[in-house]
Amino acid sequence: MTALQSDLHGGGENPRRGTRVIPGTRRRMVALAAGVAVLAAPFLAGQEIPKTVFSEWKDRVDPAVERGLEFLAAAQEADGTFPENYGTSTGIPALVGMAFLSKGHLPTEPKFGEEINRCIDFILRHQNRDGLFSAGHAGSGPMYAHNIATLFLSEVSGMVDPQRQEAIARGLPRALQLILRAQRVEKPDQHRGGWRYHPGSRDSDTSCSGWALMALRSAKLNGANVPDKAIADAVEYLYRHHDPREGCFGYSNRDSHKYSLTGMGLLCLELCGEHGKEATFKAGEFVLRNHRRLEGNQFEFYGNYYNAQGMFQLGGKYWETYANWMYSQYLPQQREDGSWHSREAGRVYGTAMMTLAFTVPYRQLPIYQRDETVDED
Repeated sequence: MTALQSDLHGGGENPRRGTRVIPGTRRRMVALAAGVAVLAAPFLAGQEIPKTVFSEWKDRVDPAVERGLEFLAAAQEADGTFPENYGTSTGIPALVGMAFLSKGHLPTEPKFGEEINRCIDFILRHQNRDGLFSAGHAGSGPMYAHNIATLFLSEVSGMVDPQRQEAIARGLPRALQLILRAQRVEKPDQHRGGWRYHPGSRDSDTSCSGWALMALRSAKLNGANVPDKAIADAVEYLYRHHDPREGCFGYSNRDSHKYSLTGMGLLCLELCGEHGKEATFKAGEFVLRNHRRLEGNQFEFYGNYYNAQGMFQLGGKYWETYANWMYSQYLPQQREDGSWHSREAGRVYGTAMMTLAFTVPYRQLPIYQRDETVDED
């Protein structure tokens, strides 16, 4: 494990089946440079929250999330950075920005709008000539933070004022092209299709690759010209790190860090057209059997974030069982100042990741969407 890995590891066309119905969606096309056209990300205003498990927790989750967001807003520096671990990289402001969005707060509205815009502006100010979003201390390499920052900009595109939209339109295609170039670097078979810490890395790991694939899938879902082959190669890479018998996904092989990474593999498969495949259900069963092993795990908050997203995609008993455990386990751990503290990277990271996990059923971020035919019962 290397530094940033250790701390951060931790209606349009539906890629799975048919057409996804997104109530209240507002879309508009944004012409982007570098040959990539991105459809403005949908804001799901007033979308109904599933009336199963979450309805039992909503009265406790809502105020807890708002307290967490108040903590993040108070912790933010004037330049958009944060005082704790990796807070001056582009990754932490991106996670925080997505946390605000995940509760339905917009950059054009008074509450938390200024904080979201600071996150956007900081990231855009720190894009180099190659398209890389790099700033501050990013651990062993910048690609981890770059992937998260690219995902955030893809998710927030279409929600901002015209001036910032133009800036995103200039920066996001270059960021996506960098991710695509990094994937195409010649690598051994085991690493082909994935990503690592530097654009020129000749090896890969599933943690960094998960964020890169989410960024590409988010952009493609919103209209970007992301090649199908890039998604397919990344999915093949993930399958090479999947244990078909046990159901888990590993970091550099089939079982390393499996308790914190299986949710990542599950989510990425779900987002990339693999819904209903045996591997997704086996991964869900693995999480059902082993989710309590996250308690005290070095990458606990990271694992919980991906588990929540992946199990929500599966729905039914998978989401119901996991959500009940997650809310009962982590709501009591919120501190008086509204934060959650993680072993990975402190309070800012911990609060952003816990907020993103808690708010999956709000479905405010485009990446949180799922097929409306998924069974809720």
